[in-house]
Amino acid sequence: MRRKSRATLLSFFTTLLIFTPIFLYIFRDTFSGETIHLPPTTTPLSSSNNLVHLSYLIEEEDLLHLNSSSSSISQVSIKDSLPDSILLPDWEVLYITKESLSLNTFDIDDHHQYMCVFQNNATSVAEFTGSLRNSKRFTFKCDVPVSVRRLRPLLSPILTNLNETWPETMGSNWPEMLRWNYLAYESLPTENDVVLFVKGVNNRQGVNRSPEEFNCVFDNGVNYSVKTIVTSSSQEVFRCYHPNNTENSRLFLNGDEKVRVSLEIKEKQTIVPTVAYYTSNKKQIEREDTTYSQLCACTMVHNVGKFLKEWIVYHSKLGVGKFILYDNDSDDDLGKVVQELVLDEEYNVEIVNWPWPKTQEAGFSHSAIYAKGSCKWMMYMDVDEFVFSPSWLNATAPSSDMLLSLLPKTEISSSLSPSASLPPSLPIGQIYIKCLEFGPSNQQSHPIAGVTQGYTCRRRIENRHKSIVLLDVIDHSLQNAIHHFRLKDGYRVKTLRLNEGVVNHYKYQAWSEFKAKFRRRVSAYVVDWNQKMNPMSNDRTPGLGYEPIEPEGWANKFCEVNDSRLKELTQRWFSLDSSATSGSKLAWQD
Repeated sequence: MRRKSRATLLSFFTTLLIFTPIFLYIFRDTFSGETIHLPPTTTPLSSSNNLVHLSYLIEEEDLLHLNSSSSSISQVSIKDSLPDSILLPDWEVLYITKESLSLNTFDIDDHHQYMCVFQNNATSVAEFTGSLRNSKRFTFKCDVPVSVRRLRPLLSPILTNLNETWPETMGSNWPEMLRWNYLAYESLPTENDVVLFVKGVNNRQGVNRSPEEFNCVFDNGVNYSVKTIVTSSSQEVFRCYHPNNTENSRLFLNGDEKVRVSLEIKEKQTIVPTVAYYTSNKKQIEREDTTYSQLCACTMVHNVGKFLKEWIVYHSKLGVGKFILYDNDSDDDLGKVVQELVLDEEYNVEIVNWPWPKTQEAGFSHSAIYAKGSCKWMMYMDVDEFVFSPSWLNATAPSSDMLLSLLPKTEISSSLSPSASLPPSLPIGQIYIKCLEFGPSNQQSHPIAGVTQGYTCRRRIENRHKSIVLLDVIDHSLQNAIHHFRLKDGYRVKTLRLNEGVVNHYKYQAWSEFKAKFRRRVSAYVVDWNQKMNPMSNDRTPGLGYEPIEPEGWANKFCEVNDSRLKELTQRWFSLDSSATSGSKLAWQD
């Protein structure tokens, strides 16, 4: 009887294994509330020039997928007709359109008309997120539906409009999504070389593989590729030579080829998947702004629209001539705020679309090259950080030389070599400014008059520092620790004394504001607050656990010193009422 029972049980499970996939397929819509069925294609794809048809009228041989097992140059080639999809953390997809599409292709005024359609016909809303400067391609973001997440392989979605139709099947050769943790994602040419940004090769902080382990690979998608030597490997930044003139002529044979660039790992004979494009040194990126500033400010931002005007108005009056914002996936109408600052109030503000998650160091490395033509010194700070000097307290008005007065008085030769005759004290190439960290100051929401007015209670001891660096003397590797850079040999750093200058860092704000930062750690080497790692790190907030739950007594935390110096100073400088009372509006208030 026991043997018969075992046989019966085995037969039952065998039958279950055979018929369960069929049952789930037939009734798949019953178990997924995310699936939306749209009409099947009723007209040939070639009959229309709309977005979907432009993007997906492709031949089977064009469906090439870049993955970590690539072993030949030909596998880098991607035809012009294929978009890219990247699987980001938190089950998001960054969809990058094909080349040569104009903005007129998209009706972006209606942000909810585009959809990502996945392999099981599940859909999610696709939001337009901007364009990539170097390749002039457009980007959308959408979520991966729950019903898709367990599927393997995980195929790229189709971008479509609810008013359009698409093929009923993606076909057996449809490409998988690229993985964000292993990808060449951006490139930038200089006069002498190419800067390439690659995720997943140098993964550990302070541990960089030798540049001799790599080549840069340039491919135009029409059976011509070139390799060049890598000269630097640091963090996510790799530098390599341009192809020579003859090779460039072949890469850009007809003048309109789309040349991708990636990194070859010699030992494994593999090429990192890439969405990065190469612009030769003869085809430098066109800069809209040709002005030159002694001092600029650069920061990476996410949903800082309501804080931005205060930060820009304040620092502009103290000497910052240009602001460069690396926009890391904001969805709070940042563009409208900047447009008002630029057009209505004539501030020099530029947005660089930077959709890549946890790449603050890489973004600042990019800026150090990108801004050299328009900036001499660069201040790296966040929009909740304000430079302040006690020596300004008696000034009746701000002046444009206040920040410049913190910098070295003598000119520095950027051509100084390590073997050159050096002065008794090495020239200063970077200024460190210590931070004073302000707490919630009993605020329950964002102060209507701005952070300088609402937060006046801080910790006693300064922590960390921010920097102002001379761009010409940044080391070739572009290595940085978020807010300061490694310098070329022959230059030194000066740290300001507290009576010379400090940074008021409005770090611990009202809980409603602070919790928005919980999942937005943008540095590649800083652990997210919800990960149970490095509990004693200075990057962690004292008393805050691993979940966005307000600690008891948050409103009064970090209050050891009452410090209203900058509050009183800004009231005097920026009040729109000549009486300068505490109740008058300030220049950044609407």
